[in-house]
Amino acid sequence: MMEKSNIKNQISKLRIKNQNHINNFDFRFVILVFAFCILSFSCFAEPVSSSDLINNAKQYDGKEITYKGEVIGDIMARGKFAWINVNDTKNAIGVWAASELVKGISTTGSYTANGDIVEVKGKFNRACIEHGGDLDIHAESLVIVQKGEKREEIISHRKIITAIAFLIICLTLTIIYFIRLGYGR
Repeated sequence: MMEKSNIKNQISKLRIKNQNHINNFDFRFVILVFAFCILSFSCFAEPVSSSDLINNAKQYDGKEITYKGEVIGDIMARGKFAWINVNDTKNAIGVWAASELVKGISTTGSYTANGDIVEVKGKFNRACIEHGGDLDIHAESLVIVQKGEKREEIISHRKIITAIAFLIICLTLTIIYFIRLGYGR
C-alpha cells in the first residue's frame, strides 16, 4: 500500500514538472514569435536620415519609413497631390503627398525664412515608376513638428563700409581707364 501511494506521489510530481516545462515552453515560444514579429516589422519608427536612404536605397525600397526635416523651396501643387522637398540638413528628398496633408505648411525654407519642420511617414521608393524613376517618398501622413519663421538678415556695418569702399575704387578705376583711352579730351 505504501508503495502504491509512493508511486502516485512520484507520478503527480512528474505531471507537475511536465506542466511547468510545457508552460515555460509556451512562454518561450510566445516571446520568440513576438521578437520575430518586431524584428521583421517593416515600419521604422525613428526618422531615417537622407544619407541612410540614399546609401541603403535597396534596403528601404518599398518599405514604410519616417523622415524628418525642413520643407524647402516651393510647394508644387499637382491636382489632388503636391510635391515638397524636405531637407534634413544633409540632403533634400522629394515627398509626394495629398494636397490635404500639405495645407498646414505655412513657411518654406529659403534665404529669408526657416521652413516648417515636418515628420513624414510613408513608402520610400528607390526608383519610383510613377515619377520617372526618381527617388522619393509617397507620404501617408505628415505632421508639422515646428512652424517655420521669417529670418531677418542683418548686414554688418563692416560689410556696408567694405562695399562702399570697393564701389569707390571701381568708379575711380573706370574713370582712369576712360581718361587713358582719350575719352576725357
